[in-house]
Parts: sequence; C-alpha cells; structure tokens
Amino acid sequence: MIPALRDFAHRFLGRGEGAITVPPFDGALKPNQTLEHAEIVATLPGAEDLATDGTSLYVADGNAVLRLDGAAFVPVRQFDQPLTALCVLPDGRVAVALTGREVRVFAPGAGSDIAISGAGMTAVNALAPGRGGTILATDGSTDRPYAEWGRDLLSHGRSGRLLSIDPASRQADVLASGLRYAFGAASSGDATLVSESWRHRLIEVSSDGSTKPVFDHLPVYPSRLSPAAGGGFWLTAFTARTQLIEFVLRESAYRRRMMAEIDPEFWIVPRLSAGHSFREPMQGAHLKTMGIIKPWAPPRAYGLVVRLGSQYAPLYSLHSRVDGSNHGVVAAVEVADSLYVLAKGPGRLLRLKLSDIRGEAGA
Repeated sequence: MIPALRDFAHRFLGRGEGAITVPPFDGALKPNQTLEHAEIVATLPGAEDLATDGTSLYVADGNAVLRLDGAAFVPVRQFDQPLTALCVLPDGRVAVALTGREVRVFAPGAGSDIAISGAGMTAVNALAPGRGGTILATDGSTDRPYAEWGRDLLSHGRSGRLLSIDPASRQADVLASGLRYAFGAASSGDATLVSESWRHRLIEVSSDGSTKPVFDHLPVYPSRLSPAAGGGFWLTAFTARTQLIEFVLRESAYRRRMMAEIDPEFWIVPRLSAGHSFREPMQGAHLKTMGIIKPWAPPRAYGLVVRLGSQYAPLYSLHSRVDGSNHGVVAAVEVADSLYVLAKGPGRLLRLKLSDIRGEAGA
C-alpha cells in the first residue's frame, strides 16, 4: 500500500518518478564526439549484437553469426530466424537468442545445437556467461516481443526478467522479475549487474533474487554490458532521455490515442536514429538553424558508451551527440587493443584504439 501511495503522490505532485526533469550529461558523462570520429569497420544494417572470445570478434547479423577475420567477415553459423542476442562462453561455444524466444548453444564447426525455449522467453535481448557454466539472459518483456520495445515503454511495461540458463539440463530459471525492461547483464562477483532501461539505472541482483540500485538517475536508457580489461565494465546506452518523452509517459490518454491512431514510426518514443522524415516529432530546439542542428539540442537519437570501474563508478564516456550519426549504440566489446562498438542506428561497426580513448579521456 505504501509504495502505491508514494507513486500516486509522485504523479500528482510531479516529483520523484512523476517528474519530467532529465539529469544533465556531466562529470564522467560530459559530452564529446569520440564515437563520431571512430573508424568505421563495416556497415551491417542487420547487426544486433557483438561478442568476443578474447581474441576474435563475433557479430550477430540478421540470421547469421559472423566472425571478423582480419578485414573480412567469415560466416560461422546460419539460422532460420533473426538473432536478437549473442555471447561466447568460456569453453568456446557460442550462445544466440532467436527472435527473443529461444536460446541456442553450439560449438563453431562441430556438434549439434542445444536448444532452450523454456520459462516463457519472449524478448531475450542480451546473453552473457554466468557462473558454473550457466548463461545469463535478460528477457526485456514478457508482454511484448523483442521488436516492440517502444510499445513496452509507452505501456509502462514492468515484466522484464533476469534468467539463468543451464545448457546441460536445458533449464531456464528466473533470478529476478518485475523489471522495467531488462536489457543487458554481466557477472560481478557473487551478484549480477543488470541494466533496467525504463528506470534509467543499473541494478545488482544477488543470488537470493534481491535487487539494489548501484548506478541510477541516468540521462540515458542503458543497455548491454561487457567486461573491461583490468576490471569494470563497458556500458552502452541506445539513446538519451528527453523532457518531451518524460512528459508523454505521464499523459495516459494521449499515449493511448497516439498508439491507436499514429504510425509507430512517428510515435514520441526513443529512437535509434533520426532525421529521416519531416514528419518526425521534435522539440523546438531540435529544428535546424542556419542549416545545422545544435549539438546540445534535445536528442531524438544518441550514441553513448560508458566505462565503469570495478565498483560501477563511471570513469569516462564516449559520445555521438545529436548532430552526429553514430546513434543507437547497443553493444561494445573489448578485443585486444581495441574497443568495437555497434551503432545500430546507421548499422555501423565502429573501432576505437583503447590507447586513444584513454588519452582523450585522461584515464
């Protein structure tokens, strides 16, 4: 009862989760154009996720898993359904999610697949190695399929889950539920670090299923995580928050009519890319002036990677601002001396030298 009263008071008074204010990019999140200046390795319009075994880069591209070999991509495995997540396990096997509803585990070049489809998986969007040979999976929503994440946000979805999958027994157990779009997980000691996108935060899920926020009030929607050499993590954010979207999320009648009457392409929701149609919704400051969009304009699309320390504190960040194009960052993995970043908005695989990043960030 108390949480319900608190939520009502916040909505009525416009404070807490009822406020439409958005935290600024400041401190370690201070904007720059590092992602905009990154090397473009390839254009892959169907790419969804990245993974590494420590020496090679793997890409989930449409229905296929590809491996980067020098400057060329080598096919590893083809499936009959689109891939929505990818990871490489410590034993060298690869795990993929198919349309968010099934997880397959296979050894490249040999053996048969292990298929797991239990626990009502609906929108599996990220996979990561877990403890004891298990696989961590975030199921963004049990109400909406993977492709309808925008509708889940506008519906105030809170059915996301963290799953633990055992390939040996083909069982999937629920470690945490009731999350507002879980999108990304990584093992962290005895706990699991999880991105909770619609609450703009990272949470730590303990072995007993309890959760606690560890990095919250973010100005972005956090997504996938990957380990960083030397400890800590790389956190991606697929776009940034705006006051316009925060306002729409609090106007129930407007949201219902918008979803019923307007093409989803033009809904007021976060986007992975923008600027393709004059019919796109925008705030006044997003209008071009003298032929340019100001880099501090309200972002309809954005690109961000954050380097987190071992205690989850942000150390520095890499941006593609509103006037850039490498938006919709959904994955970042470290391979040897480089950081590979997937900007899903333009469908680009980017590469940055870690030495250059540290030099620019002063890290």
